[in-house]
Amino acid sequence: MEPDTTGDPAALRILLLENIHAVARHALEGQGHAVTALGTSLKEAELIDRINGEGISVLGIRSRTQVTARVFEACPGLVTLGAFCIGTNQIDLDAAGAAGVAVFNAPFSNTRSVAELIIGEIIMLSRQLGDRTREMHQGQWRKVAAGSNEVRGKTLGIVGYGHIGRQVGVLAEMMGMRVVFHDIVQRLPMGNNRAADSLDELLLEADFLTLHVPETPLTHRMIGEAQLGRMKRGARLINASRGTVVDIPALAEALRSGRLAGAAVDVFPVEPEANSSDDFQSELCGLPNVVLTPHIGGSTSEAQENIGREVAGAIARYLTAGTTAGCVSFPDVDLPRMPGTHRLVHVHRNVPGVLGEVNRIIAQHQANILAQVLGTNARIGYVIIDFDAPVAEAICADLGGLATTIRARALA
Repeated sequence: MEPDTTGDPAALRILLLENIHAVARHALEGQGHAVTALGTSLKEAELIDRINGEGISVLGIRSRTQVTARVFEACPGLVTLGAFCIGTNQIDLDAAGAAGVAVFNAPFSNTRSVAELIIGEIIMLSRQLGDRTREMHQGQWRKVAAGSNEVRGKTLGIVGYGHIGRQVGVLAEMMGMRVVFHDIVQRLPMGNNRAADSLDELLLEADFLTLHVPETPLTHRMIGEAQLGRMKRGARLINASRGTVVDIPALAEALRSGRLAGAAVDVFPVEPEANSSDDFQSELCGLPNVVLTPHIGGSTSEAQENIGREVAGAIARYLTAGTTAGCVSFPDVDLPRMPGTHRLVHVHRNVPGVLGEVNRIIAQHQANILAQVLGTNARIGYVIIDFDAPVAEAICADLGGLATTIRARALA
């Protein structure tokens, strides 16, 4: 494995795709990096050509760019990848770790934006605002109360009680709703929110059901015909998590039959590749009291700015100090920097004896180790090492000769 001896992080070239917020570009340029920003995603072949052709060391994406194993294998110069979004399903994380690429995302920065959308959709569905608005635009005046209700006193069921789920629960309770939640992990309730004993119990209680779960084999179509059949007649469903969580044909049938009185869906199993497209299709289109939005749960200026700042900051800390706090492809390692020290970071296959070999090479360069922190997962090890002599690049060159080395980087 060739060592990466880029000791001056200011020399790195960065490519940001998919209209990442300008705060990220400004933050990274402020660190001395050369940043190129594009408004589109790139296909695999074009992405590889661009990374290699322009000498890109840092890539920033959102949800549409697919970073496959082939990209990591074909782009040895790629050092780190920023996912300026919550999810990382578009990235082969195992391949990233094997290639020594640190991947960072922003799992919490759009929490408030998504939670506010959910609250707005609860009210929209309860008052059939989507239908009334459409009718008015079509010149129809239909002042009706049938099927419209206050949300106060109704029960909100939350599936997935993480950061977004908890925020939704707090806001819903402030409006006078009863909140019941279900999660496969034991969670501390917020306010008067209450845990249900099971998903089935939650389905039976909820007047509104909102989903906040990741995309995993366990959550694939977790809300299907059977689950919809257990819900209260006249209940409403909201999904702003992942498009594969709900069986869309089953949901459409539940709406047509009157089992459900409405739905709000922000994510879909198949979504258009471009942010502007005229070819969206779904079995939910045209159904009454159904609010459809184009994956905009976190699409607010505040959320995108927060995401840009969070991910750019994580990238900068990794490039300058080797810190992997919040990294989803590496072990979590941090080591405060002491003045007058020299630092390198080393990514290696997690097999016995590697650290001994690393320390032997450092000793051969007459460098005294002042601090060293190692973290491992099932596949790789990651170590930050500080020492007292200005020989980091020479050590990295020798570390590159080890069969277990994935990447060695001198941080001066």
